[in-house]
Amino acid sequence: MVGKTLTRADLAEAVVSKVGLPRNESQDLVERVLEEISGSLADGDPVKLSSFGSFGIRQKGERVGRNPKTGEEVPITPRRVLVFRPSNIMKDRINKGHVKG
Repeated sequence: MVGKTLTRADLAEAVVSKVGLPRNESQDLVERVLEEISGSLADGDPVKLSSFGSFGIRQKGERVGRNPKTGEEVPITPRRVLVFRPSNIMKDRINKGHVKG
């Protein structure tokens, strides 16, 4: 992995430099966008961001897992998991310059 992790503060700083909003308004904007996305996902609604990708919720059923140390079977409870599917534009962007060979 190259570079550093992108944080909320980095996103807010990008809004400050590119849009020109004051720092506190930029931070509030980033928070509101993230709250809207997470709230929609928590409600079970998919989130689609054009040219970026889609976030959704998938239901996983109950299954049996194993403790890797002991080999003991352990039931894994049903749960909802977050899934992300990048758009073709995003796939092309992250693979730009990477030649298989």
